[in-house]
Amino acid sequence: MIEVLLSGQLLIHHWCGVRHRYPVSTAAAGAGNRRGSGQTPLGRHRIYARIGAGMPAGTIFRGRRPVGIFDPTRHDPRADWILSRILWLEGEETGVNRRGAVDTRARFIYIHGTADEAAIGTACSHGCIRMRNADIIRLFDRCRLGERVVIRR
Repeated sequence: MIEVLLSGQLLIHHWCGVRHRYPVSTAAAGAGNRRGSGQTPLGRHRIYARIGAGMPAGTIFRGRRPVGIFDPTRHDPRADWILSRILWLEGEETGVNRRGAVDTRARFIYIHGTADEAAIGTACSHGCIRMRNADIIRLFDRCRLGERVVIRR
């Protein structure tokens, strides 16, 4: 199971009896489940898709497809790059984070790597959960499709 604690900008992965802790960045706009809010959704989710297995660290994804490797001399590191791996989330609570205007999967909410690793630990995303690239690769390699993800304030 994965827990995301917005108040601490922390992700905890319960794996093989050990709690692995990673700093993250969640939404600058805080918590919320509505489409267009730019907020990180709360509640029970699961990993709907795992994208990027075997790709090099720093792989840039657009539309969930690899399109190149991030290069800070050519790409703005402050932009909202989706790098290295994607864990696409799907809500499990109808009317809270599933279906209609609150559907996490339809909002394309991911746990993913970022170019702005210096900002990890601060709330600065547009709704996704950003991680350092080495951390998302480690988490990706240890988690499974369908694994529970609980996002709390």
